[in-house]
Amino acid sequence: MAKAIDYQPEPAKIGPDAHEELERLLETLHQHGVLRLANDLVAANNAVAKVLVQGLQREGTLNVMQNISVILLALSSLPPEKVYKLAFGLRDMADALSKQDTGSEEKAPGLQGAWKMLQDDELWQALTPLFRGMRAFSRRMAQPVDKPISAHTGKPSDA
Repeated sequence: MAKAIDYQPEPAKIGPDAHEELERLLETLHQHGVLRLANDLVAANNAVAKVLVQGLQREGTLNVMQNISVILLALSSLPPEKVYKLAFGLRDMADALSKQDTGSEEKAPGLQGAWKMLQDDELWQALTPLFRGMRAFSRRMAQPVDKPISAHTGKPSDA
């Protein structure tokens, strides 16, 4: 009886292999000047580091970094549904505020009109969340804050 031949055929080449892709990437980086930029940055690393450190030590830069971190902290505590509703609610509000009536100008409602507005349940249902939001905003604005990170975490900070 004959022995079985142990033969594995090579798979058909579908596309470039990793080495070919790497060569193509290097050539593309070279053509677009990215390799030259990277080499120049590495060669001038002391000068670049000095400029970066001096830029980061400015009060304005530190303020920007702290402000961005505070915004990110606030956004991280909100579920995406609320951010979605807030963002698109602000967009709709801006659209409504920017529309100009080319027709008739609205006149002041007068005393009777104001009385009718006070009795309008739909108006009060629309205004109630706005009043609650203004109260919460006002309470937050009245709280003194020395260091934002300390106020957020409750831990003292040297920042």
